[in-house]
Amino acid sequence: MKKNCFARFAAAALSLAMLAGCGASQSSDSAAEDTGSADSAELTVFAAASMTETLNQIAEDYKAVDPNVTLTFNFASSGDLLTQIKEGADCDVFISAAPKQMNALDGSLKGDTDKNPDGLDELLDGTRIDLLENKVTLAVPEGNPKGVQSFDDLAGKLASGDVLLAIGNSDVPVGQYTQKIFAHYGLDEAALASSGVLTYGSNVKEVTTQVSEGAVDCGIIYATDAFSAGLDTVDEATADMCGQVIYPAAVLKNSMHADEAKAFLDYLTTDEAGKVFESVGFTTLA
Repeated sequence: MKKNCFARFAAAALSLAMLAGCGASQSSDSAAEDTGSADSAELTVFAAASMTETLNQIAEDYKAVDPNVTLTFNFASSGDLLTQIKEGADCDVFISAAPKQMNALDGSLKGDTDKNPDGLDELLDGTRIDLLENKVTLAVPEGNPKGVQSFDDLAGKLASGDVLLAIGNSDVPVGQYTQKIFAHYGLDEAALASSGVLTYGSNVKEVTTQVSEGAVDCGIIYATDAFSAGLDTVDEATADMCGQVIYPAAVLKNSMHADEAKAFLDYLTTDEAGKVFESVGFTTLA
């Protein structure tokens, strides 16, 4: 009888020990998983539509640099992205196709109502940089059916109603650069629109598509978009015509992963990233 009691006691003790061991193992596994997840981060990058091809390539390259960081992109017109940020959208890094949209979030410009009309202070101090420069070009569909030769030639053809031109809306940078070109030539956009010689796109990709599909005779787009779409360009706007096309970038104050966001922004200034940008026609500045 004593032997049977002892055997039962020993078996019960062994079972409890095994359960305790399993529990410890599971706790250790859970802790390891928690540690792993703590090291990973998902960065949301708001970027001008004209950066779609380059940033998607850079995202692939960045996996080897920091495999614990996942990059999620929101590509749209800089004006739309600015609106989303103002409305509280989660954003870690913002890259706009013009200083105007970045200025509207820059706390150092709170006293300048022209540049920062709402007095916003959304950029993480010390992170704003001028990342890239692009060029505004006059692109034509395959075969250039209307024989558009230059911006000078375009101005004459617009005035005479002999060409259909695609441009960006006035609330997006490519449209704003176009307005400066019109002003340079003394062209009245409202009058041109009324005469039916203009079509519009809500971002540069939409304008590019109209040219690619031959829906228009020409379009004013960035050099990088023309390159990516395989379009011919017949002229390039000078700084006197529309100013420099600068792409600023910054980390947002509300970023939940500020260190990782700053590291990614730093990577965008490296030679490796620069080669990707330059391959489509950007000029690196930072």
